[in-house]
Amino acid sequence: MILVTGATGNIGSALVRQLHGSGASPVRGLTRDAVRASFPGGVEAVEGDLARPASLKLALEGVRSLFLVPGMGADADVLAAARRAGVEHVVLVSSITVRTHPHLPAAAGNLAVERLLRDSEMSWTILRPTQFASNALWWAEAVREHRSIRVPYADIGLPAVHPADIAAVARVALTGSGHHGRTYALTGPARITPRQQARAIGAALGHEVSVEEIGREEAHRQMAPFLGNRTAHAVLDLMGGDVNDELLTVRDTVPSVTGSPARPFAQWAAENVVAFR
Repeated sequence: MILVTGATGNIGSALVRQLHGSGASPVRGLTRDAVRASFPGGVEAVEGDLARPASLKLALEGVRSLFLVPGMGADADVLAAARRAGVEHVVLVSSITVRTHPHLPAAAGNLAVERLLRDSEMSWTILRPTQFASNALWWAEAVREHRSIRVPYADIGLPAVHPADIAAVARVALTGSGHHGRTYALTGPARITPRQQARAIGAALGHEVSVEEIGREEAHRQMAPFLGNRTAHAVLDLMGGDVNDELLTVRDTVPSVTGSPARPFAQWAAENVVAFR
């Protein structure tokens, strides 16, 4: 049995579909509301909340492989519950910032979960993706209402990764051999700037999306009320304020592990165009 946490999220929903499509079985998706969950036929929806590890007892019953998105609950307690339930292998989504920006609070948190997993006596595979292509959804309202976006660092390109490619590597690690004890840094196939992302979204929409570059201070004023002061500064560092070669490197991990090329941002934009209409 494979249990997918975050099963209705960007990565988890793609993983559930891929596992189902590959014939991997049985597959179980964790959700806080099984009635509202929409999974492919044959995928079991089971209720549970990572913030309440005691609620995971039924979800973990019979599970041998676990896909875990951290930061949604008490990760130490979740890993302990998985070990007690007999889980043998955990695929963990961490972040490339563990290597590129270890001083940031979120990176330190991800590294702490990685260490917990390594010390758990369960087998593990750790995924460290870079910026998600789906972060562009932050612009959806502005594109719908104004056909424009206002962003800092408009011409700094990062190798944004399609969530479905993170899912594809997770699928291979969950169902194949040779991935235990491995850590995979994941990127998209090329660097892409916010200006180029806007162009790709515009192409998918059939009309131009204009870009206005704003300064860091203005961007921080917009982000801090939602993210908090420290997190807003950290996000801005990763968007372009404190980039380094490690963060900018395009890696071939996705094709090497999955046998398929990494999906470009334009594909993500075309698949998610409805969010910007």
